[in-house]
Amino acid sequence: MKIALVGVGKIARDQHIPSLAASPDWELAATCSRQGSVEGIPAYTDLDEMMAAHPDISVISMCMPPVPRFDFARRAIAAGRHVMLEKPPGATLSECHALEDMARKAGVSLFATWHSREANRVSAARDWLADKTITRCHITWREDVRKWHPGQDWVFDPGGMGVFDPGINALSVMTKILPAPVHLLGAELSFPANRQTPIAAQLQFTDNVSADFDWRQEGPQTWDVEVWTEVGKLHLTHGGEHMTIDGVEAGADPVVPGEYPGLYAQMAQLVRAKEIDMDLSPLRHVADALMLGKRIETDAFDW
Repeated sequence: MKIALVGVGKIARDQHIPSLAASPDWELAATCSRQGSVEGIPAYTDLDEMMAAHPDISVISMCMPPVPRFDFARRAIAAGRHVMLEKPPGATLSECHALEDMARKAGVSLFATWHSREANRVSAARDWLADKTITRCHITWREDVRKWHPGQDWVFDPGGMGVFDPGINALSVMTKILPAPVHLLGAELSFPANRQTPIAAQLQFTDNVSADFDWRQEGPQTWDVEVWTEVGKLHLTHGGEHMTIDGVEAGADPVVPGEYPGLYAQMAQLVRAKEIDMDLSPLRHVADALMLGKRIETDAFDW
């Protein structure tokens, strides 16, 4: 199937383009971006112009930041194209619901992707926990914003989500592996004095579930999910790439290894089945944190 990328930035170059090149399902047929292109692929700066020039492209993958994405996705759906959304699927819950309504009326597929759910051991963790009684869960998701988003001020602008840009990855894992849903009880959010979104967050959920997010960690990065049960402790590390049960390696590799290859395999299935996957539970937790969170002002942040 022919697919177009809208937004050719860091995440597109690091993940989307290599995954499409290796996929048996997809042919990258065009790009639309003001900042980049792919050698040998037709490039446009206007979405409508791209769609008019390529009526045979049935799927469009949206890779730009969340705030401008809604209008691009809306126009693609109106043109009868299936749409794949980079995480988070939108800047607000309301616009995500609106896109889903549009897609259903247009009869096209729509996919809210959560790449961390496709890490090698996340599905294995879900399966192991499915029949367990969970007594506690704690998430530690600490990384260096200067490494992953160098100079990208939009992550600290309204709608950029701040530390929830990586933190929502942890929440996507949590909502996949826990056998019962939880909801937020409270949060403490640390805002740099000169920024609009938080750089760190402490979250407390029901059922003794908690999370520690921080965007200021230098050196080795920490992406851990620990779950205590009545029969043992499950520990996901490296963002879900590795899993232990009571310290012993466990779990099997997925059928399609790799986070973004897994997402594109799912998108192919959705298009063929003419289905929609718009699980918004990770974004809902972020919205709850921003509504319930206690604001704590911390040191100014500069690149």
